[in-house]
Amino acid sequence: MTSEQHLAPFRMPDRLFAELAAGGGSPAAVAFLERAERARRLLLLRTLLDDLDVLRTPLTPVAEAWRVLKEAAEKSPEPVERLLLAPATGGWISHMLRRVHGTAGGPPLWAEAGHLSALALSASLHAGTETAFDVALTDGRLPLPGLGMVRLPGAQESLAVGRASAARGELTVTGPGRAAGSVRVTCHPLAQRAGTDTWLPLRTLTHPASDGTASFTVVLEDLDPYRDLDDHLPPARLDEGEAREWQRLFGEAARILARPGTPGPGRVDPAMIRAIVPFGRTAVSPPPPPFVQVSASSGDSFGGMLIVRPSSPLALAETLVHELQHSKLAALLHLFPLLEDDRAERYYAPWRTDPRHLTGLLHGVYAFTGVAGFWRDRLAGAPDERTADTAGYHFALRRLQSRLVVRTLLTEGRLTPQGRALVSGLARTLDGWLREPVPDGALTRARTAAALHRTEWRLRNVDPAARAPSDGPRFRADRTFWPDDRTHAFATRPVAPHTADEHLAAGDTAAALAGYAEQLAADPAEPHALAGWIVARAAHDPGRATRRMLARPELLQPLPSG
Repeated sequence: MTSEQHLAPFRMPDRLFAELAAGGGSPAAVAFLERAERARRLLLLRTLLDDLDVLRTPLTPVAEAWRVLKEAAEKSPEPVERLLLAPATGGWISHMLRRVHGTAGGPPLWAEAGHLSALALSASLHAGTETAFDVALTDGRLPLPGLGMVRLPGAQESLAVGRASAARGELTVTGPGRAAGSVRVTCHPLAQRAGTDTWLPLRTLTHPASDGTASFTVVLEDLDPYRDLDDHLPPARLDEGEAREWQRLFGEAARILARPGTPGPGRVDPAMIRAIVPFGRTAVSPPPPPFVQVSASSGDSFGGMLIVRPSSPLALAETLVHELQHSKLAALLHLFPLLEDDRAERYYAPWRTDPRHLTGLLHGVYAFTGVAGFWRDRLAGAPDERTADTAGYHFALRRLQSRLVVRTLLTEGRLTPQGRALVSGLARTLDGWLREPVPDGALTRARTAAALHRTEWRLRNVDPAARAPSDGPRFRADRTFWPDDRTHAFATRPVAPHTADEHLAAGDTAAALAGYAEQLAADPAEPHALAGWIVARAAHDPGRATRRMLARPELLQPLPSG
């Protein structure tokens, strides 16, 4: 690791770009992206250090922290590289650049800049060097990236300046006390694996490597203040039961993903993942749903992902694929301009309830091409008819939706040459998949669910009174978020249907029409029921009139009476 900037160009081999453009990516391709992210991160850090050199601070100057970090990297390069490449480190660097440019907020700037001293302390502990820093303590806490967090019992409950010194793996932290005087803690972060009143170690998720010779670890990040996608966050330590449940789910999800064969879309080596940030839960009860309610990732935090824990290892495995796809595309976008985006949110994304801009559309289609590949593998290895039906549904739905978005990008996306090569690669992958057989019932439900989502999206978003211009529809001023509960509901064929949706999923369009008509009698413009009625009507009585309704459902007048 060095502070000097090298001007040698960074070139991606054509074969690696082709792998990524197809929606997949071998370990060599992902490793290339990680090297590119390392180079980018060092450049951003150099820029940040220049901005912080003139910062007035009660802490040790950032130049001294950078010197210690480089010295530790010379003596112990591997652990310091892990610190540099940690998703939270990328989050901190980008957050700080936004702070110095006035586009983000948080604690006092000097305190956030002091996180570099915490990084240097962690590096010094790994290298066994001696160092001392004036550091920022928040309520007596000092997070150590990649290691854990020191807690000072009886410390002042606010932001304060403390002193931290490291020597031969031992760390001593002193800070102002709550009443008077000071408090002091000594610990051995590299050796202490169990939590105490004064030390909380970093949690990790472990799983044997695919060859069975070793185990790999993924950070379960609940302490680092820059684990979020943007803002500074206080620690949110998981309770022991929740941490064990994460380990169980991750272990089973990693086994699901450990499928031998040629790397391709949807095939992920879990060792590529750097960190999982548990979001919104700190206890096992009540049990979560079997699908992932929320997940997200950031281009600044390669290999990191924020996830609400599901109850299903299969859902976690799917989400790991989805979010790693986002990381890969974000890294590609750092290397190549892929499109010209005016950021106007006017495009239909089949996995969203709101209009999207072009970059969001590209991210979505890249992620869901990976998801389609994930379910394709589940279909190929299905042990029974029921599993094949469910996997076939998800594969058929996501390949259909992804191909629709690929068409939008190829016709309207203002793609660069590299962007067109990428989207064309996705098109070839999806066109091949569209010719692959899927169980008939699963295919029908997938097509129905896709039509339902698009129809309801237009009813809720598109202004029927505005004439559609050449650059896309005009949107309603009163549009709001709406729950897309049909995507998961149609995944299995109902055995004993009762609701209109269940009748439609079961293929009984006449019963579905009657059910939707009953709902519309009470509220003729209710979008959920109206979308169901339009799709059921098109399936029950296909023809030019119903095709027009599906194309522009917002223009349906008069509203149906039965």
